[in-house]
Amino acid sequence: MGSGAGKYIALGLIFVLALSIAGLITGAIGAGLTQSEEAKDAGETAEGPFIPKPEVHLPAQVVFPTSDREHYQAFLNAEEQEKAHGEESLTREQHEIIDEGPYQGSNFIVTNAILSSWVASILLVLLFVLGARKAALVPGRFQNFVEIAIEGLLNFVEAVVGKERSRLVFPVIATIFLFVIINAWIGLLPIYPSLGFKQGDIIQVHLLRPAGTDINMPLALALVSFVFVEYLGLKILGFGYITKFVRVGSLKHGIASLFRLQFLDAFQGLLDFFFVGPLEAFSELVRLISFTFRLFGNMTAGEILVLVSAFLVPFVATVGVYGLELLVGFIQALIFSGLTLVFAAIAITSHDAHEESHSA
Repeated sequence: MGSGAGKYIALGLIFVLALSIAGLITGAIGAGLTQSEEAKDAGETAEGPFIPKPEVHLPAQVVFPTSDREHYQAFLNAEEQEKAHGEESLTREQHEIIDEGPYQGSNFIVTNAILSSWVASILLVLLFVLGARKAALVPGRFQNFVEIAIEGLLNFVEAVVGKERSRLVFPVIATIFLFVIINAWIGLLPIYPSLGFKQGDIIQVHLLRPAGTDINMPLALALVSFVFVEYLGLKILGFGYITKFVRVGSLKHGIASLFRLQFLDAFQGLLDFFFVGPLEAFSELVRLISFTFRLFGNMTAGEILVLVSAFLVPFVATVGVYGLELLVGFIQALIFSGLTLVFAAIAITSHDAHEESHSA
């Protein structure tokens, strides 16, 4: 039995090695080795027979309605012709399309990133509906998986804010974590780059695109995180939460110390009011930028890495990149939800801690 298993392992290794060599030969690296000197001097990009040269469109692409998608495709064609042959090669209609821009402002459009976020949301709803629909005292495998995920997230929240307030914070934190990780992971499915609307033999507009690669989705999540933290601080601490940013007590203390000729205390109190308070408010707003670009940058870089690795060496070599992207998706979901959780805990407790240290 051991020798039989060894045969299968050896055959598997030979198969993987053969695919790796085939990928190296048929990819852009292999094509570059066999490219003619004339093509190299002309600056042509070496392309393998399977994966065309990747073209990354940072703005999300229009998929619906059809009229807007056709306008978007006409804009891409006109833009490509302008780059290749110059502005004088464009027709009057193409000039008008470029002047109008890729999006027609009169309609509500559905981009591939929005469509992907809807797919992720539906998957999340189905996951927990099916997991809770036939809940049993002795859980099956699927119910057990859902319960493990929920319990792990709940323990994570409890470790930061405590058991008493964990139920208040948990729904938003769990939703952010699961939404980010599902959006990151489903974008790695091979069906994502395979569906779309063709221009010739190449897909010009992809039907689905990971939502994290569209800056609007990270920005929306950052706004949700920001509003949630500020709402939580107001809910727990009341109007006193505002004194974290407008430190009236420090102003009173500074003015009183100034009249008593206690200049050092006056300076500290006035500095706390005019500098530290506004700095706290500014740091809250800066969080929107840092949250947005951290998630957007990592998700976009991951998508580009997958495209480039598949272009250079198709087949087996991209498996390692996929494994890396699975890890990156988990880490980004953990960071986004974890930082939201930490800032929520600070919003709840920092005001009381400041008052105690100030009175001391």
